[in-house]
Amino acid sequence: MMIKIITKSLNAILLLGFTQFALAAFEPSSTDTTANTTDSIPTLTSPSALQTLQNGSYSKTARQGVLLPGEVDISELLPSSGEDFPPPYGANIFAGGYESERTDGLNENYLIAPGDKINIWLWGGVNYADVPTVDNQGNIFIPNIGPISVAGVPASDINTLVSSKIKAIYTHNVEVYVNLLTATPVSVYLSGAIIRPGQYAGMASDSLLYFLKRAGGIDSERGSYRKVQILRNNKVLKEVDLYEFIQSGKLPQITFKDKDVILVKPQSAAITVAGGVRNPFRFELTESISSGKEIASYARPMAKISHVGVFGNRITGPFSVYLEYNDFLAFELQDGDNVIFNDDLHAQVIDVQVTGSYLGPSYFAVKKSTRLHDLLSHIPINPELTDNKSIYILRKSVAERQKQMLSDSLDRLERSVFTAPASSDGEAAIRAKEAEMVMAFSEKARKVNPLGKVIVSDRGVTANILLEKGDQIVIPHYTDLIQVGGEVLMPQAVVFNPNATIDDYVAWAGGFTDRAEDERISIVRANGVVIFDKTAKIQRGDQILVLPKIDTKTMQAVKDITQIIYQIAVAANVVIK
Repeated sequence: MMIKIITKSLNAILLLGFTQFALAAFEPSSTDTTANTTDSIPTLTSPSALQTLQNGSYSKTARQGVLLPGEVDISELLPSSGEDFPPPYGANIFAGGYESERTDGLNENYLIAPGDKINIWLWGGVNYADVPTVDNQGNIFIPNIGPISVAGVPASDINTLVSSKIKAIYTHNVEVYVNLLTATPVSVYLSGAIIRPGQYAGMASDSLLYFLKRAGGIDSERGSYRKVQILRNNKVLKEVDLYEFIQSGKLPQITFKDKDVILVKPQSAAITVAGGVRNPFRFELTESISSGKEIASYARPMAKISHVGVFGNRITGPFSVYLEYNDFLAFELQDGDNVIFNDDLHAQVIDVQVTGSYLGPSYFAVKKSTRLHDLLSHIPINPELTDNKSIYILRKSVAERQKQMLSDSLDRLERSVFTAPASSDGEAAIRAKEAEMVMAFSEKARKVNPLGKVIVSDRGVTANILLEKGDQIVIPHYTDLIQVGGEVLMPQAVVFNPNATIDDYVAWAGGFTDRAEDERISIVRANGVVIFDKTAKIQRGDQILVLPKIDTKTMQAVKDITQIIYQIAVAANVVIK
């Protein structure tokens, strides 16, 4: 007997374990974080989910684009016209996921409808509590009171209305509290130029946007954003222009009823806008002909716009016109026109910057015809602190050209290394090692940003050149320091000594490194001039750069690399190793 009992218990345990295993098979792995729920069919997730489905309730989670058996991908049912249209103005209002953000339908403007449930409490001389349902005639029934008509009454007024009816019978010592408990769902039809027309459930207080989003939104190529009708009993209850909502936030409050129809009318005349505007969309017109002023109010062109181009088709054939902006505002536009807002006036004012030793502001807005002397005459300086005979300019266009020249030189260097022939295995190994070093050098060199220096001062004379937009005018400080850098042991600033030579300054900076080329020393003057003369006399504010030595035993492209090092020293005042 004991053996039988143990056997039955064991079978029960095994059966329970198998059941748990079978249920677990329906659960997604907690460690699988890469599963794409939009590309797979939903599965039962737990025993509680099984119980929920068995009880006849429904899931509140959106399907997120998952197709059920028998459904067809909407992209196959809505083929494109083939033309490359920009999105319509307002299309982004259907981009959010607010169709899953439910409201309880109990807002104060909700109108009571058959099927709603109302809480009623009476206390004092009479005790009563019930939740009557609004019947098909729009009434609720209260014992000893009788039917009370509540259909169409706003939720905010239901307490006042029912309390007055009750207190008309119980006049003394009876307190009343009435509240709308639940609202009845409604079924609304969506039709017309919409992505997924059909029948959708919601609350009577749900917004028009909610139902449109449930249906996939308005078809961007065919549907109107300006003519959305709400039909009740085959009559137009309301026509909504979504442009009013987009621009000013105005959206009519509509209490929907069963069998209401939301009809999206076909798109009417449309204008495509591009160019210098804040809203480059396709705009729908309420009339077949519109003015440029109306389109400009929608597109919101930039302040710099000077001209507008319009092209399209008329009864007489294709046409195009180019107008000044003020003339465009009165121009008549028609369906299918393309409008391009353009900045076609060259700026007559440019901005330049002043850095270094000066007094006053650092940015100036000047006419395009301004020359350097004209601007310098308006910049106050302190003569005791300013080296106004060594002015130079940093110019963006020159820096870009120097960057391109450096890049071209590096490209030639790389080609010469990679295309060099090798006559033996040993030479091939040397070439491979050389190529590796050249690539490392090239990678560092490409990161160098040239300064774009324009030398305008020499021997105290400053050239009166025409200024360009973005110029940076450098007025050096007087300084008693000499900067020593490059291939020295301790790059640093050294106090100027009128009797010292280049070798003296290098010695004060710790001397040459093992890789220094003592015959390749550049001197950068305060005015930006770079000279390669070891015997030159050092002046206040100079910068001494000691260039590196290239090993001729291991590198075949010594000449090219040397040229690039010189190029970088001149263009950027730096030494690359």
